[in-house]
Amino acid sequence: MAGDYDATGVRCMMLRGGTSRGLYFLADDLPDPPDERDDLLLRLMGSPDPRQIDGLGGATSLTSKVAVVSAGADGVDYLFLQVGVEEATVSDRQNCGNLLAGVGPFAVERGLVAADPSETSVRVRMVNSGAVAVTTFPTPGGRVEYRGDVAIAGVPGTAAPVLVAFEDTAGARGLLPTGRVRDVVEGIEVTCVDNGMPVVLALASSFGLTGYESPSTLEASGARIDVVRRAAAVLMGLGDVAAAPVPKTVLLAPPRAGGQVCTRSFIPVRPHTAIGVLAAVSTVTGMRLPGAVGHALTAGWAGPRVEVEHPTGSMLVDVVVDTATDPPRAVRSGVVRTVRKLFDGVAYPR
Repeated sequence: MAGDYDATGVRCMMLRGGTSRGLYFLADDLPDPPDERDDLLLRLMGSPDPRQIDGLGGATSLTSKVAVVSAGADGVDYLFLQVGVEEATVSDRQNCGNLLAGVGPFAVERGLVAADPSETSVRVRMVNSGAVAVTTFPTPGGRVEYRGDVAIAGVPGTAAPVLVAFEDTAGARGLLPTGRVRDVVEGIEVTCVDNGMPVVLALASSFGLTGYESPSTLEASGARIDVVRRAAAVLMGLGDVAAAPVPKTVLLAPPRAGGQVCTRSFIPVRPHTAIGVLAAVSTVTGMRLPGAVGHALTAGWAGPRVEVEHPTGSMLVDVVVDTATDPPRAVRSGVVRTVRKLFDGVAYPR
């Protein structure tokens, strides 16, 4: 099987989705056995190699991602795979809300979904978690339009908008995987929340940080913060996550650039240059819960939309949580992203 792909290549599309970049494949274009599939993806990306010089990866976790798309019962199915850069790993233990933004346009381009004359909505089941989202994007004349005037932080230029509306994204153990709104882990107060992405929330000041540090400055704190993440993961029922990309850790601080909260996130040890879509959704969800870490910062929030500051700008997140129920329930979650097609063709593995 691998030899066939070496000789003929594999059909794929590269899209920039939100603040990430990835390779999009039809499931039928990849080998069936997961081990063969993962071997092929590693060779296509050029991993393991910190430069990914012999592949299509961009030498960062944000550009070493894969979306595998297939027809679903009520829309399309989307499996996200995080390909290691320096390690020969392929993980399906998390979702990616950025690549999710490109799934609908890709499904239309590949003929899995028929485009409407002006705007198309595609129902997407995230295979990694079973959660569902609906993505809506412009399709004038029945063709995907990538050009537009919407700008998002962390991406140069503008592109057409993609509205990503999440349905019930709470994890298998609910919004609060530990069963508590606040825990003390390794002496640090945290809130463990899962609304599409398992996240450990903590105040930056708990680690002696301001929360305004650059990602390069935060590198030195990654190992210390990861000790808390790994211990919190056990409480969340995730087991040993030493080699897993989830849960993420998000540090909180008061806003200072016009938003409602300032964040610094880790993926999982290295500082993120922005913040992931679902990590931002889970962060805002957790902060809305009375008694949660960071809830005091929400005193001035008005309405469901929250501007989340991160190292390279901000992200607008729309979250409504019903705190009157026990346990609390996410009513609505959504973000606006943009997508651009970078290439469509055949890629050849090393």
